[in-house]
Amino acid sequence: MLLLSQDRVASGVSVSARPVGRPLTEAEAIDIWIARWLRIRRKDLIARYGCDPRRLYEIWEEARFPGSRAKAAELFAARHPGLIDRIDFGPHRRIPRRPPPELQPGLFDDVAPPEQS
Repeated sequence: MLLLSQDRVASGVSVSARPVGRPLTEAEAIDIWIARWLRIRRKDLIARYGCDPRRLYEIWEEARFPGSRAKAAELFAARHPGLIDRIDFGPHRRIPRRPPPELQPGLFDDVAPPEQS
């Protein structure tokens, strides 16, 4: 038990910070954007908000809470004015896991069959 409480203090993330099962709010979405720009690990954000990692990506892709990135950028500029020139405020870009199927669509289409004698 002592080890668990020390681990909570050492990581700075309280396990009971947010009840599990409650949907994220717009204020939390803004905080998640700011945490992303401050390079707080995704694992720590999941522990802090008690949510599935897909909820974070929904926020970062602005599928949920559209406009939260702009609000977070304004708040970030007010809170951390010295870091503005070091941060990329652009939208989240998904990196595909496999190459697109149209990368080499006709690689072997123009090859003639070998002639038979």
